[in-house]
Amino acid sequence: MASSLSSSTIGSHRILFLHPSPLNRRSLLVKPKLPFNRTNSGDFRMRLLSTSSKIGNTKEIIHSYESSIDSKVNLFEAGTKKLEKLVATILIFVQVWSPMPLLGGLDSAYISPAEAVLYSPDTKVPRTGELALRKAIPANPSMKTIQASLEDISYLLRIPQRKPYGTMESNVKKALKVAIDDKDKILASIPADLKDKGSELYATMIDGKGGLQSLITSIKKQDPDKVSLGLAASLDTVAELELLQASGLSFLLPQQYLNYPKLAGRGTVEMTIEKGDGSTFSAEAGGDQRKSATIQIVIDGYSAPLTAGNFAKLVTSGAYDGVKLNTVNQAVITEDGSGKVESVSVPLEVMPSGQFEPLYRTPLSVQDGELPVLPLSVYGAVAMAHSENSEDYSSPYQFFFYLYDKRNSGLGGLSFDEGQFSVFGYTTAGRDILGQIKTGDVIKSAKLIEGQDRLILPAQNNNSST
Repeated sequence: MASSLSSSTIGSHRILFLHPSPLNRRSLLVKPKLPFNRTNSGDFRMRLLSTSSKIGNTKEIIHSYESSIDSKVNLFEAGTKKLEKLVATILIFVQVWSPMPLLGGLDSAYISPAEAVLYSPDTKVPRTGELALRKAIPANPSMKTIQASLEDISYLLRIPQRKPYGTMESNVKKALKVAIDDKDKILASIPADLKDKGSELYATMIDGKGGLQSLITSIKKQDPDKVSLGLAASLDTVAELELLQASGLSFLLPQQYLNYPKLAGRGTVEMTIEKGDGSTFSAEAGGDQRKSATIQIVIDGYSAPLTAGNFAKLVTSGAYDGVKLNTVNQAVITEDGSGKVESVSVPLEVMPSGQFEPLYRTPLSVQDGELPVLPLSVYGAVAMAHSENSEDYSSPYQFFFYLYDKRNSGLGGLSFDEGQFSVFGYTTAGRDILGQIKTGDVIKSAKLIEGQDRLILPAQNNNSST
């Protein structure tokens, strides 16, 4: 699906995804500062020992093994035995001299604890937009404890064959205990005008259909499909309750950014995509071929208020109606139409995991263990391209859908561009459409169907941060 990325199709704004084909590399506009490149991350040769004494000791041990090989063994068998003994010797020295498994690059004897996340196949980075959005809600600590216990079950369900149902049950019981013990704290975090709805959701979370009690029953039956469905229902209820608690931004914006548009919460954008060549999109189940298709994007002002706010403003002004799309390496990006409407270049905005406010004009260093609350490494992630003038700023107009592909990602399943772009939302409906979009297809219309009341334009700011 990837096509050549050129200034004629993309304009002058910057975007790059690693692993382009040799034909496409020449047409990439600007290479952002990335945590890895193929040269030093793809070659996993190990520098085992750093001192000559260690190397000398290794040679002596290897030599002693070599000299013990029976001279009557044929050359093939001898070579095999030597290789086995060499590997055993190396592993012994690795265990003795290395504080961590030696998976580092050419310039390191071992990876630091901060870098370990890149090499772990169990890295708990959200793999769906729904999960990323749930984790990004700035809710009551009790609710976050409940959510974390339930989210862990998602990972436990991935274990093949004998699944740890006992651990799953313990997780749900822990969540249930917190929910019951902290009921007053949970409900106290909900605004007065939403108390009734909050009480209903709380009751549903405890023992309603798809609640925690029901989830325990499903786990006891040890039916993974029913557990998965029950878990999804419970997490949906938890997220609804958390959203009631998160009535606005939980941090103060820097003074210099108070006059930017901002989104103080969540919003939903609906886009209708039309084929530019007269062809059709694949039929939905039981339906007909479609000349146009609809996708929905949830944009997150909790983690990226300026970026989401600017995008919502552009959508409401009709800036994306009739805009052509281009397919590039692992992305679908809009053509440059910044002259169509008035827009501003928003600073790069990334909220690190574990932090309570975004960083501005500062990309994350994944190698140092920094991961964003809204990761790029999700199929259907929505982010702004870089500004034509500086990678410290996002484009005032161009955005892209990221088509995450684990086969083209780094260790731990992370995109090589993770933490380098302002991600501000995820495609939550119509993800199957993204892979069918071709260069020349058009955004027929884009509408902000939810969140208009949370969009604060500069004239409304009045030097307020919420």
